[in-house]
Amino acid sequence: MFTITVRDHVMIAHSFQGEVFGPAQRLHGATYVVDASFRRADLDADGIVVDIGLATQELGAVLADLNYRNLDDEPAFAGVNTSTEFLAKVIADRLVEKVRAGALGAGARDLAGITVVLHESHIASASYERSL
Repeated sequence: MFTITVRDHVMIAHSFQGEVFGPAQRLHGATYVVDASFRRADLDADGIVVDIGLATQELGAVLADLNYRNLDDEPAFAGVNTSTEFLAKVIADRLVEKVRAGALGAGARDLAGITVVLHESHIASASYERSL
């Protein structure tokens, strides 16, 4: 399996419900380093997994919809704990939508899957992996 990974970051604010979250129940900010990996069994006719420039651009577009937002105020996330794991899935699903819409080029239609890793810090991260 071949894989390419592109990286960006996103800054959000949110709070959590549930005693398990301790002080994170209060409104707080988070800056995530976001890695999006695209994988496929064989390289395309150009000898690549997917165009890195387009992958970087579309990851940035997905993150722009979340950046500098208080996720508690976003209707799409009403009543949801926007945990790191949850956000990794949201970003992966939105990237799949971009692939299916053709935003990553025709060669991206043969991608096997996408993995998104959100790094909360230098010692903690969460990821979501999905097939296409």
